[in-house]
Amino acid sequence: MIVSSALMIWKGLIVLTGSESPIVVVLSGSMEPAFHRGDLLFLTNFREDPIRAGEIVVFKVEGRDIPIVHRVIKVHEKDNGDIKFLTKGDNNEVDDRGLYKEGQNWLEKKDVVGRARGFLPYVGMVTIIMNDYPKFKYALLAIMGAYVLLKRES
Repeated sequence: MIVSSALMIWKGLIVLTGSESPIVVVLSGSMEPAFHRGDLLFLTNFREDPIRAGEIVVFKVEGRDIPIVHRVIKVHEKDNGDIKFLTKGDNNEVDDRGLYKEGQNWLEKKDVVGRARGFLPYVGMVTIIMNDYPKFKYALLAIMGAYVLLKRES
């Protein structure tokens, strides 16, 4: 029941925000001081909203499993409405062209998972700890499972 409720809430957030992943955790320090490792970001991705320089976007790159959170630094808009843009982490020295797939110099709207609209500082550290220390994750799951078994309603 809890799992199905969580899934329904997640799917509802996807519909409301227009983003395939409405909540993400910042996994690196590349966006400091704006966002720190472990911050939880809330995303929207409404297709009609134009992408502008200065905006913080979450994007996926072909060949990489984990989305990247960086700021848009340049936007090129063609007469036909096509938009291409370049990103960079606030704490990085160079732009993200080295992160894009080989031969790709710009991102397009199709690459965007969402745009940062709000955040909760450090709430996502639990996710990072569980990924960095798998034994902790299994211990936490075991404790939760034992709690459910021992605290069953009569």
